Amino acid sequence: MFQNILLATDGSEHSLRSTDHAIELAQKFAGTIKVIYVVDGQTSKSDVLHNADKFEVERSRREKIHTVEQSLHRSAVPYTVEVLHGEPGPTIVEYANEHDFDCVVIGSRGLNNLQTFILGSVSHKVAKRVNCPVLIIK
Repeated sequence: MFQNILLATDGSEHSLRSTDHAIELAQKFAGTIKVIYVVDGQTSKSDVLHNADKFEVERSRREKIHTVEQSLHRSAVPYTVEVLHGEPGPTIVEYANEHDFDCVVIGSRGLNNLQTFILGSVSHKVAKRVNCPVLIIK
């Protein structure tokens, strides 16, 4: 049922909790996890300005999701990691809809009601537009 799982992460506390749930799903259904980390334009510019070369930029990005990778490695669930570029919400939606995922697992950032109304949350955008079930972890 949930054998091909997409885990959208940014290394935050919420995404660490979502990793645990993705692992649990994968173990229960003998599934695999595809981890994606989306780098937005502002972060990309900052990375380039503060790092000497592209290898340092890549290392810096992988560091942000290092704890997620450690959890996955310890679990022995098969997984792969991909770093994407773009606005997180639409990029996750596009990636999920272009591939054959059974479920998307994503953390909730915990915006207050006003912030959610004005900004919208990535998890809300994903849940509204992805063509498969979405598990949002608080």
